[in-house]
Amino acid sequence: MQKIATYLDQDHRRCDDQYAMAESDVILRHWDDAGSHFGTFLQMFERHLEKEERILFPRLDHALGNGYGPTVVMRSEHRQMRDMLAEMKTAIASQDSDAFFDQADTLRILMRQHNLKEEGILYPQADYVLAMQADAVVASMENMDQLEGSAA
Repeated sequence: MQKIATYLDQDHRRCDDQYAMAESDVILRHWDDAGSHFGTFLQMFERHLEKEERILFPRLDHALGNGYGPTVVMRSEHRQMRDMLAEMKTAIASQDSDAFFDQADTLRILMRQHNLKEEGILYPQADYVLAMQADAVVASMENMDQLEGSAA
């Protein structure tokens, strides 16, 4: 049986690694590479959020019997991160490292807190509550990756 937490934790690490490349490019003012690496990061990150919002959260809400639990907070934080990332993308296009890092500093704090809540509370809770569905949940998320890969 697969663990939901393990799968999504690994997804977090892959996104973090891709973001680090983009951030390094901005530091070095390698704007073409920054745009490319950040674009790849945005695709990976958006797919990660969609895995949570379209697959995990609805099943977790159903299992917990409400739509007002921890997933509401996570969705709100996802919106905040998407807004910051849009500004960072604009900053790269404008070759404005100051604007990029103004958002990056705030994003780093929000994302660290967000990931701690997911990895420390939400994902383990999902593994417990959705134990009988864990393989199907992970398979659905992996299918999103395969569909994205075939569309590219």
